[in-house]
Amino acid sequence: MNGLDVNRAGRDEVCRMVAHVPQQTPSGIPFTVEEVVLTGRIPYGRGLYENDEDHEAMEQAIGRMRLQEFRRRRFDSLSGGEKQRVLLAAALCQQSPVLLLDEPSAHLDPENQAQLWNLLGELRATGRLVMVVTHHLALAARHADRVLVLHHGKLAADGAPDTALEPGLLERVFSVPFHRHVNGEGRVFLGYGH
Repeated sequence: MNGLDVNRAGRDEVCRMVAHVPQQTPSGIPFTVEEVVLTGRIPYGRGLYENDEDHEAMEQAIGRMRLQEFRRRRFDSLSGGEKQRVLLAAALCQQSPVLLLDEPSAHLDPENQAQLWNLLGELRATGRLVMVVTHHLALAARHADRVLVLHHGKLAADGAPDTALEPGLLERVFSVPFHRHVNGEGRVFLGYGH
């Protein structure tokens, strides 16, 4: 990855390159939001305590995910959507060039989903590679540059959203009829079912 052999590199080196947000939100974490967000700085460990650079990265991440009002609350007291935003903030705090996000909009209300996808677009525009695993095909159609469709662990399609999310292919993969609609502004909407 970018010339780095990830099989031979140390964990910190790989984690400075790639941040990951899992699909499942961990439970039983007895730390505050600030402390969880600061875990994104672990790959940069320079001693027992965080330095000014770590705190600046945390502040930026908390601001981008709009978590200021939650910063001193315990992670395990938050709702599912709030926890998801904290995990996303920790990944942002990591400041890696690659983001791997597994269902990042899970548990988010429409407002936070829209803001998340706008943020991912901004990150992509700054040169970061943003890889998202999602079952929200309409969001992929709207926001992705490239879509890979998997079927039973094998690649079924790889290309621009308008070709990779072709209704006939999606019907074969998901075993339900798909319908594609494009509005006057060129926005693609995918529906499925009878």
